[in-house]
Amino acid sequence: MRYGGIEAGGTKWVCAVADHPAEPLKTETFPTTSPDETVRRAVRFFAENGPVGAIGVGSFGPVDIRRSSPTWGTITTTPKPGWADTDLAGALRSGLGVPIALDTDVNAAALGEWRWGAATGLDTFCYITVGTGIGGGAVVNGRILHGLAHPELGHMRIPHDWARDPFAGTCPYHGDCLEGLASGEAIRQRWGQPGQQIADAAAWGLEADYLALALVNVICALSPERIILGGGVAKHPALLPQVRRRVRELLAGYLRAPELTDPDATDRYVTAPGLGDCSGVIGATGLAQDALAG
Repeated sequence: MRYGGIEAGGTKWVCAVADHPAEPLKTETFPTTSPDETVRRAVRFFAENGPVGAIGVGSFGPVDIRRSSPTWGTITTTPKPGWADTDLAGALRSGLGVPIALDTDVNAAALGEWRWGAATGLDTFCYITVGTGIGGGAVVNGRILHGLAHPELGHMRIPHDWARDPFAGTCPYHGDCLEGLASGEAIRQRWGQPGQQIADAAAWGLEADYLALALVNVICALSPERIILGGGVAKHPALLPQVRRRVRELLAGYLRAPELTDPDATDRYVTAPGLGDCSGVIGATGLAQDALAG
């Protein structure tokens, strides 16, 4: 049986077909434009590279993932122009005529890392992506975390030292939430250039502090066995070591676990994705596999 997967990001979509989710046979990446154009391009990819038994979708959000809801599969209050209230699952199902399994892009990435990446064998962990925006997914007690809706870790509130950082934030809903202060877009607007062009140590020190504050919140709330930090911003070579050090400093020995006190153990505890840039699309293909397995 061939499976289809879509990592439906706010900047780009990645589509894949696979006989085994962890081993894509073919992928295609294209920009996220209008809903109609983007969905048509995805439908064409699967029509040309199928047939597939089901499509798994990891979508940017917020997205309605409640199966009992009349608007299940709809991207809801996204600030991305033209995409609010888009019935994503319905459009794909109409175009392809196969079952659609849907979750957030970061929950899909968490699934991929749990099954085939850096979180294999764990019971509870978090995947956080720091790119154009910030999002987080989690597996808790062996299940992808859902509840009233889905995790929105990018919109947690963190301390904002206005004297050190007078930047107001980029989030159209919350201003200086985590995403508003520490996303790739926040870096670009604050410093006037994208992160990959910034060499200033102070800029990356500020970014590390914001991310470490967020990770401490996650650690204290969910007690994950590992935190996987992905996304383009997180690839900066100076960032992860600083984040790990600041996490230890901020926790100040309160939680007696080697992962939170010993530098070598922290290096394994806050880590990069095992699947690299493919966590999301591999996890989405895993959603399709689960849908057909019942």
